[in-house]
Amino acid sequence: MHRPADGIPAFTHRNRRPPTDPVNALLSFTYGLLRNLVHGAIEQVGLDPYIGFLHGLRPAKPALALDLMEEFRPVLADRFALTLLNRRELKAHHFDHLAGGAVNLTEDGRKTVLSAWQDWKTQTWEHPIAGRAVPAALLPVVQCRILARHIRGDLPGYLPWTAA
Repeated sequence: MHRPADGIPAFTHRNRRPPTDPVNALLSFTYGLLRNLVHGAIEQVGLDPYIGFLHGLRPAKPALALDLMEEFRPVLADRFALTLLNRRELKAHHFDHLAGGAVNLTEDGRKTVLSAWQDWKTQTWEHPIAGRAVPAALLPVVQCRILARHIRGDLPGYLPWTAA
């Protein structure tokens, strides 16, 4: 749950393209960070990030990356964003209000988020299939390897990762 702060109103609903408030601007940015992390993991294990299962195939849209993001979004993006806001690591001056109602992170805001993201990715989470704690940065790689083994027929199914 987001605790509103001076200049950062309470989160009421998701909006994007463009985000029109600081919380949605932060969520859009963190989703981009997560998408890059997952996209890289997919390519690392030799899968095609543009051929997915849930998201439709569209030019320049990495459907598999968008599919796999879903299992990590609550912890690696949403929780991360709410933690930054609730710890007051981001303030109103970290956001620009643009003409037309769009809101973006300032350069200083992006630096703050990226620094915290680097720390966040070192946090470990239990992985039931791996049987051990795995750093957040490697969770997508582990899941992509499991998916690749399933696609090859080495595993009977694919189990999405959930935080324990």
